Amino acid sequence: MNANQFLKAVSQLQGWRECAFLLALAERSFPNYALFADAVGLKTGGKMRQLLDLAWDMLQKDVADAAIPQLLSKLETLCPNVDEYDAYGVYPAFDFCQLLEQALLNRLNPNKHRATEASQLATRTVMDFVEMSEGEGMDENELVRVFEHHPLLKDDKLFQRDTVMALKKQRTPKEAFLAELRAGAANDGVSNLGISLEG
Repeated sequence: MNANQFLKAVSQLQGWRECAFLLALAERSFPNYALFADAVGLKTGGKMRQLLDLAWDMLQKDVADAAIPQLLSKLETLCPNVDEYDAYGVYPAFDFCQLLEQALLNRLNPNKHRATEASQLATRTVMDFVEMSEGEGMDENELVRVFEHHPLLKDDKLFQRDTVMALKKQRTPKEAFLAELRAGAANDGVSNLGISLEG
């Protein structure tokens, strides 16, 4: 699957498949939020984990429309304000919140396509991290070369493509399939930035 085929496949995701893709992106980036919250002494990692679990549960259960705005407002209270922290970690944590928000909004308004933007956001999180950690003093061409060969960006691309391919092949959101998708996204607690909850 080349880049254009991937973009087309993402743009064609609809319904439960689009929601599952958004949740998989959020799941992969969850450790970025949990580690940031821990590092700055916010006691919100567990609450956010519950919120993400509830969002996954929604793929299997009918949820009252009224429940989703409540979850969105809870997400808002748990989301860090990027202006309040000096730590770089606030940005990937905030990006995670945006991905989860898109998954919840998808349930509220399934007719608005969100997967393409979310896919780009997830990749941008990784690119920003690579630039921040390794790109100091590089010009644009050097950065592009780093991006092209960086293992984190290769992993991100592979993960997103594999997720889209799996979703395209799957006819219904069966429990076993979603459990496998979720476990793959969770990646043993290692995020898209290569950082782990296990430390």
